[in-house]
Amino acid sequence: MKNFLICISFFFVLQTVSFSQNISPISFPDNKFLESIMQLSFKQLYDSANYYFDKRDSYTALIYYNLLINKTIKNNNLDQQKIIVEALNKISVAYFHLSDYRNSYNALIQALHLCEKYNYESYFSKIFTNMGNIYFRFKRFDKAIEFYSKALTFNQDSATIVVLYNNLGAAELEAGNIDSAFYFLKKSLKFSDLYEEFFLSDIWNNMASYYHKKRQYDSAYYFYQASLLVARNNSRYSREAQNLSDLGRLFFDLNQTDSALSYIYLANNVANEYNFPRFIAENHLTLSKIKEAQGKTKEALEYYKEYSQLMDTLLNVENFGEISQIQRMYEVGKTNKQIEQLNMEKQIKARTIFHQKIILFVLLFTTTILLIVVYQKRNLNKAYKTLFEKNIEIIDLQKSSDKYQNKKQKTALADDLQEELMDRISNIMEDTLVICDPTFTINKLATMLQSNHTYVSQVINTVFEKNFRSFLNGYRIKEAQRLFSEPNASKYTIEAVSLQVGFKSRSAFREAFKEITGVSPNYYFKKIQNRIND
Repeated sequence: MKNFLICISFFFVLQTVSFSQNISPISFPDNKFLESIMQLSFKQLYDSANYYFDKRDSYTALIYYNLLINKTIKNNNLDQQKIIVEALNKISVAYFHLSDYRNSYNALIQALHLCEKYNYESYFSKIFTNMGNIYFRFKRFDKAIEFYSKALTFNQDSATIVVLYNNLGAAELEAGNIDSAFYFLKKSLKFSDLYEEFFLSDIWNNMASYYHKKRQYDSAYYFYQASLLVARNNSRYSREAQNLSDLGRLFFDLNQTDSALSYIYLANNVANEYNFPRFIAENHLTLSKIKEAQGKTKEALEYYKEYSQLMDTLLNVENFGEISQIQRMYEVGKTNKQIEQLNMEKQIKARTIFHQKIILFVLLFTTTILLIVVYQKRNLNKAYKTLFEKNIEIIDLQKSSDKYQNKKQKTALADDLQEELMDRISNIMEDTLVICDPTFTINKLATMLQSNHTYVSQVINTVFEKNFRSFLNGYRIKEAQRLFSEPNASKYTIEAVSLQVGFKSRSAFREAFKEITGVSPNYYFKKIQNRIND
């Protein structure tokens, strides 16, 4: 009976790692082997699981990890709970390598629940990173970027920062945000210097993709080859297959079909040897395009059918729907818990208020009339004192206002001098090189006018009815509008324009732009470009 239960237990474990026709079947262990594993301690199971995980034997690692997370934890041992979270995270990675994304995501949700329950914030970064990887694989790049950004807010590990910046660069690249992608990839490359070659293959592959998309083929070829060399030196077979596939597509774009076919066949050899069905699918798509370009329509169609079948197995809509459902259930459950917590807090607060009212009523009832009168009199005196102080403040403000008005009248400029100064100010403000200098101030303006701060400020306030900051922003925003209206304005980013017209931050530029024009710079830019293109 005992052996029967052990076999049933392992049957379900093994079922979870059986994925598709592209993954080799697992041989069922004999009873003695199963019994020996069941006798392992918590730590022995974890060490064994990690051993097979590091050897990239995902199947065996999953057997040990699944036994580990179902093992009874004595006395809610917090250290063991953390190990469970780490095990769930690695289970997710193992399933991800096997292209079983539903089970991968489910493990992450379980890990997330435990992290929230025991407040293990240090694990959030890894979990959100792996969630982003799954959405990236389904080409939901907006969701991938969202999770990578979440991971970055929790991260304290410099190694993970390299990975996250690289992942963000890859996601932005696939989403078509070329400038943002290059920004993140450069940051990733900068941090990677701390880790020698470890991350270079991944980063260089994305850099190659960046240049590939920009049709800078020489640079793309250089980075693909550099990434391939590092991948081979470090036995990164997945990245080796990726680079070979990418080189095949690069040569296809260069109309060098012989070289393209050579790299695709090499990529398929690696993908078949180490069981990477995703790369095999992508290679079939490239082969379909090559055969179509050669006029071999029948072969092209066969390759495309194989590509479609593989992709339907790996990334079908049903699998993604299940992942989305898991995420929705998690969010709904989290919301329900928050509502329960709020209701509980509300009930506690209501009971507390009720008890306080009873106590207050008793105190008020037992207080003598004399104390009530004294209390009211003291409050009345306090109110009179407050009113008196407010009146004094009003009087002082009126005096200050009178002094300011007198001073303003004394410093008033003659009309002819004011008009001359107004014209000179207007001339200088039309010089975009001057006003778009971030260090340009009213003192610099006064120096250029050979005048002083007070006179210049008075003319701007009186004639233009603005303070200097609003006055300057008006000219800068006018220059920004001009830049947005240029035919080749698509080469600019909002941040680049804000810096070019003198703003030190994008937020300050956006605020000023919206205050002056009534719309955001993004909205204005899109509308003006649509009008130009039409």
